[in-house]
Amino acid sequence: MIRARTLVATLAALLVTGPVSSAPPTMAEVLEASTPADWRRPAPEDTLYLDLASGRVVIELAPAFAPKHVAHIRALAKAKYYDGLAIVRVQENYVVQWGDPDAADEGKRRGTGDQPRTLAAEFARPIDGAPHFAKLVDGDVYAPEVGHSQGFPVARDPKAGRTWLAHCYGMLGAGRDEAADSGGGTELYVVIGHAPRHLDRNVTLVGRVLLGMEHLTTLPRGTGALGFHEKAEDRVPIRSIRLASDVPAAERSALQVFRTDTEAFRQLVEARRSRREPWFIEPTGRIELCNVPIPVRSAKD
Repeated sequence: MIRARTLVATLAALLVTGPVSSAPPTMAEVLEASTPADWRRPAPEDTLYLDLASGRVVIELAPAFAPKHVAHIRALAKAKYYDGLAIVRVQENYVVQWGDPDAADEGKRRGTGDQPRTLAAEFARPIDGAPHFAKLVDGDVYAPEVGHSQGFPVARDPKAGRTWLAHCYGMLGAGRDEAADSGGGTELYVVIGHAPRHLDRNVTLVGRVLLGMEHLTTLPRGTGALGFHEKAEDRVPIRSIRLASDVPAAERSALQVFRTDTEAFRQLVEARRSRREPWFIEPTGRIELCNVPIPVRSAKD
């Protein structure tokens, strides 16, 4: 009789409270439990290698969001346009920018061959036909909705039917002058500081650094206005910029990127939203777009 009453009481409690569940996994546990299907390899034709004396920076391009700019950057890389140019600007908590130091001098600047020097801006694209969107439920200051598409941080406005890449840490953009259509890819920059989201839809974003940010964030800061280097000897030479597809397979950086269209990614976001590692005293229960990490690992793992 005692066992029967205990069983009845237990069943009654479960009807009221539900079964006892284990704590949600941490990010480390999500990654440990991930399967090969939760990872992808960036396409070689959409991967850039920026090689500096200090090492390689691996960048994934985003043709789904800026197709004309990506095509232009591919063509410039194939023509070796960037080789021998320089990092001309390193602004603290903002950006690293590279290009032709003589770009303002028509008599000295490097030619672009049969490629145009500038392109029409690609600040946003239609939502219709856009890649899978993993929406963040936490909201955003700069856009009606934010989330991730193909491993990139994105924002969108469903009423306007537009979506765009967001200026998070490590994002690659095409520098421009005052006119909206004065960029194109001859000058590029990477965000190395706090996310300058006020630049969203004001500059064409074209990709994201996957590996090698340390080669950019540790560069000496420029002493001129906006972090530009005032002396030629302070500029950091660019050895080369190549598409991975143009580099022998044995010399490529074999990487895998965590997919953002899976249940595993949803769990990863939740793990970062409310940190449950022992060190944390007060989990926030919220997360901001640029604080969601997109893990990258060696493809040999």
